[in-house]
Amino acid sequence: MSEVTRESHLRSILKTFSWRIIATTTTVTIAYIIFGDVSKALQVGGIEFFAKMFIYYFHERLWQLVPRGRVRKIIGKS
Repeated sequence: MSEVTRESHLRSILKTFSWRIIATTTTVTIAYIIFGDVSKALQVGGIEFFAKMFIYYFHERLWQLVPRGRVRKIIGKS
């Protein structure tokens, strides 16, 4: 018997969104340190947030095709 565990699209979207918040906060902070201007830092962060959100989502979905490193667990078998 073979069972493959997959993540739902919703889970991938939620992971994408939470990661983007963390990563964009870092980018805005670095941009502020470099430019010394909150407006410029937020502009850089805004562009980066949306562009990388789409890139990460598709990257995450492509990894669903790679079986290496997955742990399968069958519950209820003796």
